[in-house]
Amino acid sequence: MNTETIVSALNAVRQQKPLVVNITNYVVMNNTANALLALGASPIMAHSREEMAEMMSFAGALVVNIGTLDSSWTPRMAYAVEQANRHGKPVVLDPVGCGASTLRTQTSRQIAQAAAQLIIRGNASEIIALAGEAGQSKGVDALDSSEAAVGTARHLAEVHGCNVVISGATDVVVTAEGEVRLRNGHAMMPSVTGMGCTLSALTGAFAAVGETTGLAAAAVLGVAGEIAAEQSAGPGSLQLNLLDALYQLDETTLRQRLKLA
Repeated sequence: MNTETIVSALNAVRQQKPLVVNITNYVVMNNTANALLALGASPIMAHSREEMAEMMSFAGALVVNIGTLDSSWTPRMAYAVEQANRHGKPVVLDPVGCGASTLRTQTSRQIAQAAAQLIIRGNASEIIALAGEAGQSKGVDALDSSEAAVGTARHLAEVHGCNVVISGATDVVVTAEGEVRLRNGHAMMPSVTGMGCTLSALTGAFAAVGETTGLAAAAVLGVAGEIAAEQSAGPGSLQLNLLDALYQLDETTLRQRLKLA
């Protein structure tokens, strides 16, 4: 994937305004919904089994984020993935804290196994734990580097026939065709809760218009994060400035700032 493909995907999201169904955690619902709106997509935070079949019949993609997981959510997530499969829609899995508890690890693996069109977006520790290796996990924070998870991501991509986005100081996108590295973003971004969750939500928006590698979302959020950080005194203002940066991001700026390798 090259820069022009990323630019084209951004234009497609803004033109098509795809509906993205999010089963996501309480901490980030507002952040991720606003980020999707700023990008140009249409978010819905849907958690009810009763409406999920209908939702997935006309939505563009499903994002499943296990950040505030409990026993009432697990079967709803499974049913939502079943409906996404039924209607041929991509599923983005954000295995928040995978490896921190048996529940999170088992649930993440079950969702990954069930989804027919899967994109996994996690930090290095989550990716390693998802594949069953001994990743160093501390809550939802990554203690492993992105590069440490590349081999594991290749394994997941092969086993599940999926694409994997490892987020970190360097984002690594792993597909059947190989790997792409993205060196955008800013050191302040991990100080704001839900940045990874935001990336997963944006990945859903791009997947809904056919960009299923996850690279376009990582590129757009990385560039927007850089711009926002340059205008921010700290994490509080970064949250606000990120929404403005996503909303204002244009093709020229995206081309000028992208750091692909």
